[in-house]
Amino acid sequence: MDYSEFIGQVQHRLKLGKQGQAVRAIRATLMTLGERLQAGEAKDLAGPLPMEIDWYLIHAESGERFHFDEFVSRVAEREGIDDGDALFHAKGVMSLVAEVVPEGEFEQIRGQLPEEYDPLFELVGNKEAFS
Repeated sequence: MDYSEFIGQVQHRLKLGKQGQAVRAIRATLMTLGERLQAGEAKDLAGPLPMEIDWYLIHAESGERFHFDEFVSRVAEREGIDDGDALFHAKGVMSLVAEVVPEGEFEQIRGQLPEEYDPLFELVGNKEAFS
């Protein structure tokens, strides 16, 4: 999947009017996730993504420990939206990442995060939720 297709898929899933909004959702979600993951895991997750997208994961300050509510707050702050919309956007971005990244790699990421992060993956695998 190339950059334009990735952006378009996120824009469609999140029902956003402009590509810029989709880019902000992707950047906010992946930068925040990159901060939470260990550097090696972030790099593994980034590998199959378009290089313009993987940058957000690879260049984040990795290895921070913070709770899920802090994750959502950081995504919201980066996007300039409220926490409820930020969670919806993060789920939509992660649903596409789950389709692009090999299942084993994606499951390693899920396994690295505590159970409180499960809401981020609730709709992942449920493609009908984003059709």
